[in-house]
Amino acid sequence: MPTALIIGASRGIGHELARQYRADGWRVIATARQAGDCDALRRLGAEAHQADVTNAESIGGLGWRLDDEKIDAAWLVAGVYGPRHDGFPTAQEFDGVMHTNVLAAMRLLPIVAPLVLPTRGKVAVISSRMGSIGERDSPSGSLYRASKAALNSVLADAALAWGPQGATCLAFHPGWVQTDMGGAGAALTVQDSVRALRATLAAATPAQNGSFLNYDGTPIAW
Repeated sequence: MPTALIIGASRGIGHELARQYRADGWRVIATARQAGDCDALRRLGAEAHQADVTNAESIGGLGWRLDDEKIDAAWLVAGVYGPRHDGFPTAQEFDGVMHTNVLAAMRLLPIVAPLVLPTRGKVAVISSRMGSIGERDSPSGSLYRASKAALNSVLADAALAWGPQGATCLAFHPGWVQTDMGGAGAALTVQDSVRALRATLAAATPAQNGSFLNYDGTPIAW
């Protein structure tokens, strides 16, 4: 039975990843920050761990609990948009977004990537087309954009570090999705986005290690 690891599965894309993988017969290990969300994941049949990705001790504890796991597909989903205004971000706003979207990945990828090496598995981070510099056409959401550009850099480093050892590391744009972040008017349902994300990850080859992809597999410029 293949195993999926989903970091940040309390709602939206992460929760749907857990649901779909379980429906397809996978073993699922998932994390959420709140105990109630972990209970909901267990009701799906997942093995749930309470973890706060902004807390170094919590991440360290998660790493200890995951020690010796062999993961086929690992997803780092946890993320925040931050302030909706485009004025000067406060230090608190900056720290909240960067700690969640960037620092967490810098701490988690060295823990997660080795777990996919025995299976020659895959590691995916949920980024955003808004983090692309090459395809940028709007200055709105500048703090979120900066955080996702930085996340892409962290993923590229992970691909260089772990790709030669057998991991395939990818950054994904999930599309404009009907989640709390994307809003009800978004173009994609969370079910359709996750279905496509899973299919694209499953089809990815080691030659694509370090790629930035749309949910449907189309390359996105860095």
